[in-house]
Amino acid sequence: MPTSPDKKLKKIDIFTDGACKGNPGPGGWGAILRMGGHEKELSGGEPDTTNNRMEMTAIIRALGALTEPCTVTVHTDSRYVIDGMTKWVEGWKRKGWVNASKQPVRNQDLWHDLIEAALHHRIEWQWVKGHDGHPENERADQLASNAALSLAG
Repeated sequence: MPTSPDKKLKKIDIFTDGACKGNPGPGGWGAILRMGGHEKELSGGEPDTTNNRMEMTAIIRALGALTEPCTVTVHTDSRYVIDGMTKWVEGWKRKGWVNASKQPVRNQDLWHDLIEAALHHRIEWQWVKGHDGHPENERADQLASNAALSLAG
């Protein structure tokens, strides 16, 4: 990370979710960024995508919205993203981006984007159970679902 160890970084909470109407199909992503009493919502979508791509895109876009290095807690219900970033990605890099089944890793373009976006921050990955009444996860899901529905026609 390009900051000195004694520089105090801002603390940000990011809550994300992805949704897909069909998988693949029209998809959406939603993110809530919170710092202290300030909150910002982001969302968007793609006409033909997958749920995993939308989960990843939500985090990439949220991290991309930060204007300086921060200490970030990413709250997501995606084990795919958390396990990818904390368990699998280093092995994929070493093995030339093939998985344990000797197949090319799916969503490589977004994994590269997510790795790049994460480089600038200190990130803690926090799993939350989806669709379980977690207020920010429910709101991120609503943002993602609304974006997907707007493309579903």
